[in-house]
Amino acid sequence: MTYRIPLLRPYFDSEELYEIRKVLDSGWVSQGPKVKEFENEVADYVGAKYAIAVTNCTAALHLALLSLDVSKGDEVLVADYTFPATGHSVLYCGAKPVFVDIDPATYNIDPNKIEEKITESTKAIIPVHTFGQPAEMDKIMEIANDYNLKVVEDAACSLGAEYKNKYVGTIGDLGCYSFHARKGITTGEGGMVVTNDRRFAEKVRYLSVFGMETAHERESADKITIPSFSGVGYNYKMSDISAAVGVAQMKKIEQIIKRKRDLAKYYDEKLKDIDGISSPWVHEDVTHVYQSYVTLVDKQINRNELIDKLRNKGVQTQIGTYSSFIQPVYNSKEKCQNSLDVFSRALTLPIYYTLKEEEIDFVCRTLMTTLRDM
Repeated sequence: MTYRIPLLRPYFDSEELYEIRKVLDSGWVSQGPKVKEFENEVADYVGAKYAIAVTNCTAALHLALLSLDVSKGDEVLVADYTFPATGHSVLYCGAKPVFVDIDPATYNIDPNKIEEKITESTKAIIPVHTFGQPAEMDKIMEIANDYNLKVVEDAACSLGAEYKNKYVGTIGDLGCYSFHARKGITTGEGGMVVTNDRRFAEKVRYLSVFGMETAHERESADKITIPSFSGVGYNYKMSDISAAVGVAQMKKIEQIIKRKRDLAKYYDEKLKDIDGISSPWVHEDVTHVYQSYVTLVDKQINRNELIDKLRNKGVQTQIGTYSSFIQPVYNSKEKCQNSLDVFSRALTLPIYYTLKEEEIDFVCRTLMTTLRDM
């Protein structure tokens, strides 16, 4: 279906084509020098010592947990309101995800609900910086330090977001970013692990390429090296073609963030005049990057019906994300009522770099008239 106003539209220009052409002309299109360039760009941007590019953020989370030796018998505390990739990454390690309810104002993990979920089997915490708003990392890190737990930040939506002037992803032991098409910058698919710990970085990189040196490192050596495989690794490599798009996108990241923050402010003002829906609340200590602009509709409104009606009028909207504990795959005994409530009422409105204010006006007029008729 063609929408008058789609939910998202990635922003590309001639710079991406230029970078891709350089890679194609080089003849090195798998993981190689352009991946390294992209890794350096991200590491320099967020101030991390190490960055490892991978196929997607799910792979990034999986590798981050493996670098912490998370395995069968371990438990990992996971923010409940998140895409299932977060919980799945724990399952991939043979461990158990234990879901923690959220603060309904921020959609992020509620630090006050973490300690009650900690057991002798707990090994790590995965806070999610939901939709681009940082979680309360000071409180989370304090709890982690008190209980000797590691922290893996799921910053899939949040490259460029700041918590008390620190980039998310660099506050915990490891951070994971996504470059999916709906993220602030995109490589189509792609992910990145960042860390300031050399041991974790080396293990993540080793595991991401079958448990050996990368092909580019081997080709750059003075003498032939024949890899040996002492453990199970994974084929989680990013290609130089994808990295070329990432290099071009990194040149735009600040202007994309600024534009989306401006659009979010415009939405905030327009939604004040519409009954039945509330704009997202933002904590004063953070810089929200608005990967998505996620509102809440009133409880008496059928959110799914609203999405269908808006679609028929040319406006693409979507749910926010998922309440994990209710998903059958986890067979969870946790109860996360705030997450469940937000899951049922969250409505994502279109936001992207090239969206115009007059298009937001159309979205809000359509939203107002549709809500009145429901």
